[in-house]
Amino acid sequence: MVGILDKAFDGIATAKANAEENLKNASALFESHLQSVFTQRGEGWINTTLGEVCTRVEYGSSAKSKEQGKIPVLRMGNIQSGRFVWDKLVYSDDDCEIDKYFLNNNDVLFNRTNSPELVGKTAIYKAEMPAIFAGYLIRIHRKENLLDADYLNYFLNSKIAKEYGKTVVISSVNQANINGQKLKSYPIPLPPLKEQQAIVVKISALSEETQRLESIYQQKLAALDELKKSLLHQAFSGEL
Repeated sequence: MVGILDKAFDGIATAKANAEENLKNASALFESHLQSVFTQRGEGWINTTLGEVCTRVEYGSSAKSKEQGKIPVLRMGNIQSGRFVWDKLVYSDDDCEIDKYFLNNNDVLFNRTNSPELVGKTAIYKAEMPAIFAGYLIRIHRKENLLDADYLNYFLNSKIAKEYGKTVVISSVNQANINGQKLKSYPIPLPPLKEQQAIVVKISALSEETQRLESIYQQKLAALDELKKSLLHQAFSGEL
């Protein structure tokens, strides 16, 4: 029986290693594509800064949130992979705060304070449900005739932007900060608006395919873990 289990577990370990490598490769492929997009220079592209293509940056609400209330308050923990996840929500009942920090479709929000490895993560709000945003996030008021919201979101989540963030971040014990002035200093390669929108279509398609592959590999990893548990159960119950 021991020999059977050892052989089975070796096979499971090999399969897990392959799935984990494939998962890593899928993510690396997407990152590589982002890198190539934002390092290319086509006709009509300009090198500018975020401050030149936005009207202002705005810090979110600093009021205390509640477990229940009129409207969700999105926080840094709600940012995952460039989008907002709608779990572990807190709420606000303050009408003044709601009026001031109410989110609009395609608002891009930058996480200004977090751990050193997570500071600077960015998400785009797609009006999934009415919400406001908390103080550790910065809303970027872009010039809509110059800068596409999804293009900006993809850029700020790219390796290029993250590497620049490391040069301007202010760090303390277990916490890092990139303030609004530093955010406006980010250099950004800017093609014409229509080209930005075409780039977004291609990146979004690749992102969907990457997420599909990642889901498949994660399911495989979970199934392999369950298989191992099942084999152990059968071995100890005499069913193997």
